Amino acid sequence: MLVWMLVATAAVWLWPLARAQPLCGTRTIRTGKVLDSTQHHYGDDLYFSSNTTFLIKHPCRKHIALYLGADIFFTRDNFESSLTPFSIPESMEVGNPVVTSAHFSDRILLLVVNQKVYIYDYLDNIWDEAEGIQHPVSHVTGDNCCYSLNKLCTEMHNTVFAYMHGEDLSQTHIYFSDNGGYSFDSYSPGNQLELPGTLGGIFFFHSLSQSGMLAVLGDIGMFFYTEHPLKHRMGLSFQYDSPLEVIIVPGQRGFLIFWNEKHLFMSPNSGQLVDTVRLTKGENVLFSSITDASVTIHTIATNENELAVLTREDHLYYGSLGFLSTSVIKLPHQPVWSPEVALMFHDSGRLEILTPVFDGSSLAFDFEKCSVNIQAVLMEPELQVPKCKVELLQGQFEEDMYTIDMNSLLILSASFIPRPGTSPIPLVMVSNPYSLGLHAFIEELGNTLDGNTKYSLNVQLQQQQHSGRTHPNFTSSIKRPTVSTLIMDIANKEISCVDLKPLSMLISVGCDLTKKIVVQNKISACTKGILDPVDLQRNYTYIIEKEAYDPNFLGHKATNDLFVVYPYKDLGCPRLVYFNTPWKPVLELWQEEEMKEIVDAEYVLVEVNGLFTYSYSLTADSAHCRSQPQNWSSMKQEKPSFTFTTWNRENYISCHEHNKDMPLRWPNAEYQVLGGKTDNEIIFDQRNGIYIFYLSIVDPYYR
Repeated sequence: MLVWMLVATAAVWLWPLARAQPLCGTRTIRTGKVLDSTQHHYGDDLYFSSNTTFLIKHPCRKHIALYLGADIFFTRDNFESSLTPFSIPESMEVGNPVVTSAHFSDRILLLVVNQKVYIYDYLDNIWDEAEGIQHPVSHVTGDNCCYSLNKLCTEMHNTVFAYMHGEDLSQTHIYFSDNGGYSFDSYSPGNQLELPGTLGGIFFFHSLSQSGMLAVLGDIGMFFYTEHPLKHRMGLSFQYDSPLEVIIVPGQRGFLIFWNEKHLFMSPNSGQLVDTVRLTKGENVLFSSITDASVTIHTIATNENELAVLTREDHLYYGSLGFLSTSVIKLPHQPVWSPEVALMFHDSGRLEILTPVFDGSSLAFDFEKCSVNIQAVLMEPELQVPKCKVELLQGQFEEDMYTIDMNSLLILSASFIPRPGTSPIPLVMVSNPYSLGLHAFIEELGNTLDGNTKYSLNVQLQQQQHSGRTHPNFTSSIKRPTVSTLIMDIANKEISCVDLKPLSMLISVGCDLTKKIVVQNKISACTKGILDPVDLQRNYTYIIEKEAYDPNFLGHKATNDLFVVYPYKDLGCPRLVYFNTPWKPVLELWQEEEMKEIVDAEYVLVEVNGLFTYSYSLTADSAHCRSQPQNWSSMKQEKPSFTFTTWNRENYISCHEHNKDMPLRWPNAEYQVLGGKTDNEIIFDQRNGIYIFYLSIVDPYYR
């Protein structure tokens, strides 16, 4: 009996100690105060228009962030020093500086202030107003790529939309920037603006290689898309009771967060399916939606994999983003809420609760930080969190970018170790398989090491067109460079797997930058002594007679002769061709320093200075066309703003396939496509001179 009494007493004594463990430890940042109360900073203090707070971290430069609240603060050191409120120079003449939206675009911060877009270059401390926006806007949206210096990553930084949230779709003005927000042009998403309802947002989803527009029809929201095949259908509708802010989760994985004070939704696939965020405890679902718990959301935070929510009832929730579903749990209570508080993830599993603190003796605000170690908190028995079933998940391809062209095969390897006695299922997601035509094949191999089974996963990626696993008539309808994201994760992963981040990589389907097309040049004008390479390097100039070229590329004679400086550095010595000998350039495919093959794909040529003193050996009839072939004249009519890439693999249509929209009406028309299944050649007029051609491969299925 005495032993029983001692054990009971110990249990009663230990229980309050376990519950007394604080959620987080608070510290106050007071450093960096170089301004005293007698000093003034010049400019108009910005403030956020919402009743909520929000903190935006730069996805790539993790130490840079923007706090949005009654005061706005911009930090270059993750709020590790006191700060004066963020202000816009008086020279901008913004009036009452209300901020409704903000976005980091690589090295600049974009702010919508009083329905105009302003640029803050924080590296050079320069403010400016964005060009090209002629109507009021309320929001800017964009994304960032942090994996690589690849050109496609740069394009992701530079893609930005500006628009007025809540405007009628039939009357709204949408603006698009491809230079990071410095300047905008009008953007039209086609017949989507003919829909009834209002605009809930427009976004470029790089993992789908297309934009999506959120349309609000009464109390229903749904996404419409711009490119094949999603443009033929819409996302599933979801309840939309009041304006929702939309967050593109970093990492190009397709996750979106929709939220306001009363609602919280998420999408794992760029709006195609929008679902609620569940509230769970242990293995049980308490509410199918966290907002059914009668809470008012004050602020949220997200990183690539995690989500945190703080309510005005002083409840803090945490969860991990999942492809199958997303749920959150309520963390142990500790008073942290105030009207100024905001959340941010400092790192994976490290949540910080940030509160600006006014100091009457200084213009600079201090910051209280309460840091939450999520992994430690989830170990508390009262939360009933199941243990993570996986001990290790790692791969060579984490946070990198790879390129797949038409005939290449990409093999990726990863490994995972399950916790003994469990059998988790690895999950591989390709964000854009139908658009990119990718086929993923998983090979699973297991071996035992120190009592644990280590599984090796090999993932093979290849264009479906060449994988041998599709119908012979299958073709991908996407003929332009596209991007997809591959993610390897564990299906229905436990919330306790905080440190087990999904493996993620970007896939560029398009031109492999290690490859290049080289025109064979065995006989040049220099080797035959007709031209001197030394002279060519000294700004060699030649004349094109006005009767031989048209600056408008329409085949008409010019009014003046043209003086051309030969670009020897780019082109080397010209190839030598005789006018009475039909000519077809021999194309070589090189990868780095190795010649891979002779190119037999279809391609087109255009003389860059407008010379038209050449023709083609074949006609539509002699080329055995079944439909009317395209030519430069027809392509210029379709796109008056002519460039050398006007005719390309995106708009090329082979005449050797039946096309009811282009029946063969002019069989004697010139056939202007070289390569492929024909022996078409160039025939030069009897004229001495230099021709410079721009060559474009139009076969959409060539490498």
